[in-house]
Amino acid sequence: MKKVEVEGREYELIEDYKNGFDLEEFTSHYTDFYYDYDYIVGDISYGKLRLKGFYDSKNKKAKEINNYKNIKKYLSEDCPTECKHFILKKVEEQETK
Repeated sequence: MKKVEVEGREYELIEDYKNGFDLEEFTSHYTDFYYDYDYIVGDISYGKLRLKGFYDSKNKKAKEINNYKNIKKYLSEDCPTECKHFILKKVEEQETK
């Protein structure tokens, strides 16, 4: 899996459908709003990158609309059919002792 670092945070690229991931494009859209999410989904819709954050099912902040288990539903219902997309998973920070 490819590792991606942006603004001091590390992510693992776990899906890159149709080569939808572009680091420069992602970095230009990434803000501190996404710091808290366990997963970030990016989809290319009508030539524009859209980002959406999701939480792991075990995260107490997870709701139906932003639960990781619903990413495939989001991609099929809220994105153009067969659009380029990617999924990044936040790499947990290792505690130093």
